[in-house]
Amino acid sequence: MNLAQRCRAIQLLCLDVDGVLTPGDVTHLPTGESKSFHVRDGTALKRWHQAGHRSALLSGRRSPLLAVRARETGIQTVIEGCEDKRAALEQLTRQLGLLPHQVCFIGDDLIDVKALLWCGLAVAVADGCVESRAVAHYITVAPGGQAAVRETIERILRCQGLW
Repeated sequence: MNLAQRCRAIQLLCLDVDGVLTPGDVTHLPTGESKSFHVRDGTALKRWHQAGHRSALLSGRRSPLLAVRARETGIQTVIEGCEDKRAALEQLTRQLGLLPHQVCFIGDDLIDVKALLWCGLAVAVADGCVESRAVAHYITVAPGGQAAVRETIERILRCQGLW
């Protein structure tokens, strides 16, 4: 399948967090952890949900900030401390009654490669590791945390005629 065909089938968007939804920096402050999220990613996520699609965060780390960002943007599922993202993605897809070709996963690092290989639309951010970019169907122009999620959502929804 070409990229447009892959995009048209997508119903579930799954995102890694650090390095995809954020630039990858984790700042530890006396009051807790700090993460930076791009406002245009949030706008696009809201548009994604308005189009009737589902979304999930799959993070290898745990952070109370993920639940806050998920609520702000309408992300329905947050899976934290996820060591095997492919297994988590497979289980979530089955629970939702979807097939692999209906899933887009956006990743940036080695822990994401198995999930990228499994899904119908594998997206790596521009500054992702070599291994994630090597298996991706699409590599964003934007680096992680700099509206790479927006770029991906816009591409998918344009192919679906929903942007």
